[in-house]
Amino acid sequence: MYYKIIFMKERMMNIAVTRRETCRLCNSSEVKLVVNLHPVPLAEKYTSSAEEAKKIPRYPINLYMCHKCSHVQLLDVINSKDLWSDYTYHSGQTQGIINHFEEVSQKIISKYTPLSGSLIVDVGSNDGTLLRFFKNAGYTVHGIDPAKDIAAKATASGIETTPSVITAEVAKNIRQKYGSASVVTAFNVYAHADNLGDMTDAIFSLLSQDGIFVFEVQYLMDIIDKVLIGTIFHEHMSHHSLKPLIQFLNAHQLELIDVERISIQKGSIIGVAQPKGGPRQISSSVRELVKLEESRSLDKIQTMEAFNVKIEGNRNISRELVKNWVQQKLIVAGYGAARSGPTLMAQFEFEGIIQYIFDDHSQKINRFSPSNGIPVIPTTELLNRKPDIVIILAWIHARAIVEKNQAYIDAGGKFVICTPEVRIIDSSHPL
Repeated sequence: MYYKIIFMKERMMNIAVTRRETCRLCNSSEVKLVVNLHPVPLAEKYTSSAEEAKKIPRYPINLYMCHKCSHVQLLDVINSKDLWSDYTYHSGQTQGIINHFEEVSQKIISKYTPLSGSLIVDVGSNDGTLLRFFKNAGYTVHGIDPAKDIAAKATASGIETTPSVITAEVAKNIRQKYGSASVVTAFNVYAHADNLGDMTDAIFSLLSQDGIFVFEVQYLMDIIDKVLIGTIFHEHMSHHSLKPLIQFLNAHQLELIDVERISIQKGSIIGVAQPKGGPRQISSSVRELVKLEESRSLDKIQTMEAFNVKIEGNRNISRELVKNWVQQKLIVAGYGAARSGPTLMAQFEFEGIIQYIFDDHSQKINRFSPSNGIPVIPTTELLNRKPDIVIILAWIHARAIVEKNQAYIDAGGKFVICTPEVRIIDSSHPL
């Protein structure tokens, strides 16, 4: 079913890359390459020297589509320990995410009325931001997260967290300690597991018969429509759409009963599933979104191939821009040492021209980006250095970045955004 390639790091640590030969959801071997992308390094591997950074290898992020169930996915899988060992993202650092999680917790409580004091488990709980809202509302909570440092901080803050990926054994231990869960959540992690079947079976084993599984994932239709190429990196192994997901959940003793499209991450869905035969009726929202997917041919290979053509069109635009910048000897910078950065720099061939990257993350300032060794400096340096061009790598925050730095534009600076098309933002061409 698999073959394995081992890449060696300079620190003499092995990074295992497992190449799947079958679909992650239905196990069919009928998978086809639909989006051909340049390999990229692991996004969080910032180093203390440019020399060390340049030794970090790159791994494929090509997208494949299953002929049988139409699921879109990466088939080149990084070992989970290597993937999460240097993870720096904290949910509680972003006010928008905090507000979103508060709203989600209130919706779950009001709509599904889990019994007060009952167990709520969050898979991929990060720093416990979501669970803290449930805990404050009187529920028993437990987190599961493989980023050990972040899990330890969450436990220390009062949100007990198991430092692991979810497995049958982890689920068994939690159930033995607390009993079954009325709610299991998985927000922006249900696309992050290679063994999604095992993960889903473990979630099912945690649920009470009248419990619910609530998950949030980026939505394939939005990725295609908005050309959200920045969301394609190694952590995101699956790019979900409803039709294959419904079939997959059914195969793992769950049924999708509700779905909602939301604007988080520029286009996501929140799905709610229950054990088969559970007490709730299936909402019309499920049927309506499946119908929309069918009308848009979201399950067709040709749709993904057309997406690939859009990406190549943007790549041609970026090549022309880079050519002109080099000819004019312009100073080019990046903005945002984000997980999307390596993907955007590689796909649009910005790596050789970016001289430094602006960011405010304390764990990234004065360090160097993986594979290309670009230094990361504070955003306060933007007006001091006044580069001619600033490419926004933290694409999700593009509007906020532009609005925050209007003084740079007023001084003649130019931003570049990469989605839905590569274009320049300046005083004559506003966002």
